[in-house]
Amino acid sequence: MNAAERFRAAVDNQDLAALEDLFTDDIRFYSPVKFTPFEGKPMVMGLFGVLLRTFEEFSYIGDHTGTARTSTDATVAPSAVLLFRAKAGGKEIHGIDLLHFDDDGRIKEFTVMVRPRSAVHALGEAVLAGLVADGLAPAPTHP
Repeated sequence: MNAAERFRAAVDNQDLAALEDLFTDDIRFYSPVKFTPFEGKPMVMGLFGVLLRTFEEFSYIGDHTGTARTSTDATVAPSAVLLFRAKAGGKEIHGIDLLHFDDDGRIKEFTVMVRPRSAVHALGEAVLAGLVADGLAPAPTHP
C-alpha cells in the first residue's frame, strides 16, 4: 500500500494515530479558507481532528499519482491528487486533496481545494467553530 492509499485508509477509518504517522514534523497544510498555511504536526493534527468531525458523508471518489512542484521550495516531489465529495454545514462539497511526499513517503505538504464558493464559506465557518472549541484558534471578534 502506497502513502496515498495509507492516507485514504486513515481518513476512511478516522484513525488519527495513523494520520500522525503519515505527516512530517514540519508539515504545511494549505486551506481554502485561510491565507497562511497551518504549520507543524501538532497544529495539523488538531485541524484533522476538527475536519473528521466536521465533514459529513465524506468519500474519496478518485485519485491520481505522479510528481509536482511543492509550493514551499519549488522542488519536484512525489504527489497524489485525491478527489472527494462531502457535506459540511448542509452544503455539498466537491474537492481535491493535493499531497506532496518526502523521500520517506510521508506527507510534507497538503493543499485542499473545494467548490462551490457557498461550500467554502460553510466549511470555513464549521472548521473555525471546531478550532475555537478545541482551543486551537481564538474566538472571532465582531466590531
